[in-house]
Parts: sequence; structure tokens; C-alpha cells
Amino acid sequence: MTISIRQIHPVFVGEVSGIDITKPLAPDEVAAVEAGMDRYAVLVFPGQQVTDEQQMAFSLNFGVLENARGGNVTKPEDKRLRDGMNDVSNLGRDGRPLERDSRQRLFNLGNMLWHSDSSFRAIPAKYSLLSARVVNPIGGNTEFADMRAAYDELDAATKALIEDFVCEHSLMYSRGSLGMLDYSEEERAMFRPVRQRLVRTHPVTGRKSLYLASHAGAIVGMPMPEARVLLRDLTEHATQPKYVYAHRWTQWDLVMWDNRQMMHRARRYDESQPRDMRRTTVAGDAPTATQVEAA
Repeated sequence: MTISIRQIHPVFVGEVSGIDITKPLAPDEVAAVEAGMDRYAVLVFPGQQVTDEQQMAFSLNFGVLENARGGNVTKPEDKRLRDGMNDVSNLGRDGRPLERDSRQRLFNLGNMLWHSDSSFRAIPAKYSLLSARVVNPIGGNTEFADMRAAYDELDAATKALIEDFVCEHSLMYSRGSLGMLDYSEEERAMFRPVRQRLVRTHPVTGRKSLYLASHAGAIVGMPMPEARVLLRDLTEHATQPKYVYAHRWTQWDLVMWDNRQMMHRARRYDESQPRDMRRTTVAGDAPTATQVEAA
């Protein structure tokens, strides 16, 4: 079989056929997937009935796996999945939907805000790969917004204004916008803000993109209210329907995206029913901005 990629959105997103990701890939297959990511930024692999081990093995073709620690409030004893797998479900360790007032569930609702995975880390993520093991019958689409196209259509004055801006990203910003304000000292240390450039340049294509997320709550050197108005305006621009693809999940879909070029968000669904989504995250290899330790 030969890998084929068909564009399924006017701006980006490719659907991949001619590949079985449950098996080891040949070097030319790895190269074809990476080239597809550089071009389309989101790839959809339908009908990939993977195990956790197979999903991790496929992900390792593209770099090292990111450690999930520091990205949630789930206690180690409550984890449902093995190390290397990120649990993006609504399920507890017992396999049942989490209670409505569960702190773990409330924190995870932040995934319904526009974000880029791990922008709250000093070295942010490269790729994310999300596998649909159990699909919720009502809702639960994942939406993707192309930050390259959004940057391209900014006016020249705005591009010049934001070119060198550096933002502060933290899970406390995104969750704080939902009213989650209480954290332990350990969590505050784990979630301390990191710095990211507002405009990024892709290392392969050289294409510029906005680097936005609900985790971004400040711009270095700018009064916070002014910064948040600007970030909100840019996010509204970048998430116009013409830049957005909504993926309607089918069981065993695997969707892979480039966090350096995309934002995404989950949509609401019937949380009385199980939704089992499992993500592997390929770590980035460099910071976007110089980090400054808080005083």
C-alpha cells in the first residue's frame, strides 16, 4: 500500500489512507507522515484499532514522548492509564464517568477552551495524537483552528505590532477563566507561568503562525487588562469559521496535529455516557522564548 493524503478542508487538514499504524513504519512512511504534517498540520487516520502500546510506538517515530506530569490535577493513585498516555476521557479509575463535582472533571473542562497542548511548559509540545476508543453518542467534536492562515490574514500593522511579543502561559490562567482559583502550593509551583513567543516560525516550512491559547494570560511589558484584550481579539480573529475544522469522531479514528501551528478545543457532550479518548504527546525540542525565574 502507498500512503495517500486527501485534503478535507479548504485551508488545511488531510485524511490519510494506505497506512496501518498498528505495525512498525518504514522510513519512507515516517517521512510521508511528517511531510503531511508540515503541509496540512492536522492528519486524520480513520479505522486505526490501536492499543496503547501501538499508539506510543507510532508516536515515537516523531520524537520522544512528553511526560504528562504538570498538566493536570489528577493524583497518581487516581490515574487510569499507564505512563506515556494522556487521559482525555470523562472516566475515573473505575471506568465510570466522573462525578459532576469531581475536581478532576472540572479541571479537565478547560479542554473545551481553545488551546495548544503544553504551551504551559517551558518547552511546548510538538505533536499530539488522539485515539478514539469509546465515542460519546452526543456531541464531543474536536475543533481545530489554523494559526498559519490566521496569521497570514492579519493586517501589516498588527503583524508589526506583535512580531516580538512574548506571552506568559499557565494552566492557572485558563482554569482561572472558568472560576478555578484554589490550588495547593505544590500545584502553584507546578503551574507557574512560562514564556512563549506570540508569533512562531515553523522550523521546516518557515511559515509564521500565531501561538495562542487560553493558557496565555499576560504579555511581557504590557498591563494585563490591555494584554488580555489583545489576546482575546487575536483569538476571535484566529477562530473564525473559515479557519476551523470540526472533527466528528468515529470509533478508532486517530487524529494527529502540530501544536506549533494549531489551536484546538473539545466540544460539549453527554457526560453521563463514557467518552474514552487517549492522547500521546510528542515533546518539543526547544523553548520559544528565554525563561525568567519568578522572584
